[in-house]
Amino acid sequence: MKITEQVWQLAEPVVQGAGCSLWDVEYVREGGERFLRVYLDKPGGVNISDCEAVSRALDPILDEADPIPDRYNFEVCSAGLERALKRESDFRQFMGSAVTVKLYKPQNGAKEFTGTLTGYENGDVTLELRGQARTFTKAEVAQTRLHVDF
Repeated sequence: MKITEQVWQLAEPVVQGAGCSLWDVEYVREGGERFLRVYLDKPGGVNISDCEAVSRALDPILDEADPIPDRYNFEVCSAGLERALKRESDFRQFMGSAVTVKLYKPQNGAKEFTGTLTGYENGDVTLELRGQARTFTKAEVAQTRLHVDF
């Protein structure tokens, strides 16, 4: 079982107990250091108190279970307004929302396309761009995020 899956199983009851839902678990290397990030979501938004409560409750559970043998930095964060969509359930939840699709390689001189999410099937993402449907294949898509105009 992957580290992120183990942490998800440990974190989910803690996160739910804090009145939040678990959006994502990420274990990454950045600048020579490893980071374990647990992302929260909640109707009305996640605040610093939510992150703090989950961090305090989850930290000793992670120490006891020890799913990561290496040193790492532990962070509990909000999923954020421009959160990444990764699972099929994420795409279903935000169907009809504005998203930005980032591609591995440029198409027609662009690597990013922002439009309305109108479809998702087997990793392929369909957007409505200026009134026309455009599908990007799973192999082309590096990342899909919610898009918010500020």
